[in-house]
Amino acid sequence: MIRRPPRSTLSSSSAASDVYKRQVGEDRDLLQEERNPSALKVQILGRPARAGRVVRRYAGARLEAAVERKGAGYLVRGTIRGRPGRIEVYRAPAPSVFLLNNWQSWGPMEPATPKTRFIELEAIVRDYSPYLFSPLPEELLRGPVSDYFAAWDGGLAGFLTSRVAHPFFTVEGGDLVGWLDYFGASFDDPVAIEPLAVLEDGRAEDLLAAYARLVKRANRARINPWNPAGWCSWYHYFGRLGWADVLENLEVAAADRSAFPFEVFQVDDGYETEIGDWETPKPGFPDLAGLAGAIKERGFRAGIWTAPFSAAETSRLFAEHPDWLVAEGGRPKPCYRGWGKAIYALDTTHPEVKRWLDATFRALRRAGFSYLKVDFLFAAAMPGERRKSVTPVQAYREGLRVIRRAAGRDFILGCGAPLWPSIGLVDGMRVGEDTAPYWKTKPSGFQGPNAYFALKNALMRQFMHRAFWLNDPDCLLLRDRENGLEPNERELYALAAGALDNMVIDSDRLSFLGPAEERLLRRSLALRGGRARVSGLMGESGRDAFRIEASGGPAGEARFWVNLADEEVVLEGRPIKARSGRGLG
Repeated sequence: MIRRPPRSTLSSSSAASDVYKRQVGEDRDLLQEERNPSALKVQILGRPARAGRVVRRYAGARLEAAVERKGAGYLVRGTIRGRPGRIEVYRAPAPSVFLLNNWQSWGPMEPATPKTRFIELEAIVRDYSPYLFSPLPEELLRGPVSDYFAAWDGGLAGFLTSRVAHPFFTVEGGDLVGWLDYFGASFDDPVAIEPLAVLEDGRAEDLLAAYARLVKRANRARINPWNPAGWCSWYHYFGRLGWADVLENLEVAAADRSAFPFEVFQVDDGYETEIGDWETPKPGFPDLAGLAGAIKERGFRAGIWTAPFSAAETSRLFAEHPDWLVAEGGRPKPCYRGWGKAIYALDTTHPEVKRWLDATFRALRRAGFSYLKVDFLFAAAMPGERRKSVTPVQAYREGLRVIRRAAGRDFILGCGAPLWPSIGLVDGMRVGEDTAPYWKTKPSGFQGPNAYFALKNALMRQFMHRAFWLNDPDCLLLRDRENGLEPNERELYALAAGALDNMVIDSDRLSFLGPAEERLLRRSLALRGGRARVSGLMGESGRDAFRIEASGGPAGEARFWVNLADEEVVLEGRPIKARSGRGLG
């Protein structure tokens, strides 16, 4: 049960101030400096929003915070100690429509209402994993949940970090409520709460841009200057990948670098013997050094896929180290189903697991891999019993920090990852559902791989690009065979990815690409390098209509209408065909 806190008294605490100054970047003076009376409707830590010091005493916990007035908004920072459970930080009347954001890569960001329900989540929680789209599945099934932030035309409330607690918003009655959940963990010493920013006045996309600057600074995120272009094996070969397939595509790419201007060549799922046994390729493949060497000899950076926090029930890792796994009742706790079997999560607080992760990624680098795609990362954030008494968010960050240190300056691409806990620890991030060789316009983003959803999320989450990491919109599928995507859909995906300045990775059997597909790839790459802004997030131009405006890149000024819908739309007097784009000159 959530206990309501008593009314606060004002207090100052130098200890609290010192902790959050150490753990939160200097993000002052970034909010608007205009007064807005609507801010008076906001409650922060159980009282009407106003600047000052706040002390809250809960059953077994004490919170001290500073609420700062920032123009038309507020910034809330502080510390907590004891056993806080779940605390309410923010409350205000719920907007009629707001942007809902899911906690991890594959989940959607899209407009929602207080009455929005995603009925397909019940089957996902039951059949695949309770923890795929939230570490708090009971909340996910109860009603709309927006993780980290909620935004709308005229306002935004968002937490700047997720280092210890899981920040999320729910609709309670007629109110939008922001929470921090600590999963029953106890803290003998004060720890910084996840800071909250409240911004008012402005369009949703403008508020998201201001929020992104706050988040970047709070997490001290540094952006890798290399924006990869490359090839990935997954979306043509899937799990059927053989060594001959890798060699064939290497030879085609190396023979015509002008047609295939790739920098990285990444081997995806399908080379390993089991999920968890990354250093032993399956029969028919060379050892890791041989695999990386073949790629590097042809002039490409070698890339490889792992799911480093996962262990299949049939893996050697699971058989030899059941004590390394997140547990329930003293026994390994299943995390999700994949590859037709139960998959378990590594306890990333276990000293031996940390040593194993470090050794694994150092071995991959020694073999010659310098582009590391790490997938299904949400597993490490599953609630459960661990060696250390920490929150799932802390456990996740412990594991990802080990990989970051082992990788050094090499490129890490996160996927299936809790978003805010990953900021500052990865170079690139998948920002949507898996793409697919088909396009299905559906009413909900929780319905599996689909080119439509993959591209839509890249548009919706563009504000994260070059603020937190480099956005990965997932792969281009350009081939005209063994592909259900129509020519207009393939072109739209490629040109939008380029105009957004996102990572551009192709995933075709390269011998299937002719001159037209090669030209499209080059057009996509030529659009990159600018600063791109996306409008239409709230659906004001149509549910699936967006405008990309890019500037400052080699291609100069670029304006591009995107229509993801199944029917033609007219925008600014111009007809835009279904599932197509149109440049505005």
